[in-house]
Amino acid sequence: MTATATIDAARVDAAMRRALELAARGPAVGVNPQVGCVLLDAHGEIIAEGWHRGAGTAHAEVDALSKVADARGLTAVVTLEPCNHTGRTGPCAQALIDAGLARVVYALPDPGEVAGGGAERLRSAGIAVEAGPQAEAAAELLRPWLTSARLGRPFVTVKWASTLDGRAAAADGTSQWITGAAARQRVHEQRAAHDAIAVGTGTVLADDPTLTARGDGGAMLGHQPLPVVFGTTPVPADAALRRHPAGLVELGHRDLERGLAELQERGIRRLYVEGGPTLASAFLRSGLADEVLIYLAPLLLGGPRTAIDDLGIGTMSQALRLSIHRIETLGDDILVTARPTPPQE
Repeated sequence: MTATATIDAARVDAAMRRALELAARGPAVGVNPQVGCVLLDAHGEIIAEGWHRGAGTAHAEVDALSKVADARGLTAVVTLEPCNHTGRTGPCAQALIDAGLARVVYALPDPGEVAGGGAERLRSAGIAVEAGPQAEAAAELLRPWLTSARLGRPFVTVKWASTLDGRAAAADGTSQWITGAAARQRVHEQRAAHDAIAVGTGTVLADDPTLTARGDGGAMLGHQPLPVVFGTTPVPADAALRRHPAGLVELGHRDLERGLAELQERGIRRLYVEGGPTLASAFLRSGLADEVLIYLAPLLLGGPRTAIDDLGIGTMSQALRLSIHRIETLGDDILVTARPTPPQE
């Protein structure tokens, strides 16, 4: 038994919570997961920390190892099972073996067919391996990435803004602005936290949106989501989307599943759906929405312009049920974050 095996569970759990804090510093966008790592000595004290900063940079384990001269006998606490493949960087499992680690503790197994298997590789090298601490918290942090890895398509966030009576626009079509400045700024931040942002051709023709992610003063945020247009009508040559800094993807069809598969192949793992009622309803109706963001303004408009169109539901027993994950107040508005729940028997 190594000296590190005496580290009590409470210290390991605390180290995992710290590793999760580090993981959250990494970019939410891109093909790679957010991962954090801490190295513990025989007394359970943290002596090095690391996290993944994006594709092509050192993985969390290697980042932490780079900060110690001698890692022999240490314990690595990692938020995700060390990878077992060579991409732009080498396998983290082998890096831990080469460094002489005595023990590795991770929160979640890697679901990937290519990257998975790191734990087995570590055990084969004689390293003690454990899984499970803070697994629920790690799964919440990595929910979009895990969903994409499991389903083979981007994690889909469907967003809309409406009045309290469910209207997205007045009877004459005007909709600016239903929500206030704080809510609109949160939308820009959410855009920047996604790889791509989707609208339909109807929204492009009616509103000529820019779909950029901007700060309070109008300056561009660091990451700009790739605009994606569902539909068969070409985007006009003079449309604002033609000048988007991230480029433009016109799918040329309305097939959602096919479109998501094409985006997955492009490396898109998080898609923000911000089209009008037609596109939002299509994603909901097809069961392709993983999260719903509903901005509610303290207004009443009445009239026909509802935020969501027909979902193909004919009776209450068929209702699309949502579980409320979070409710926030943004100025005078409310943001409801909800998740579709499986149909009841």
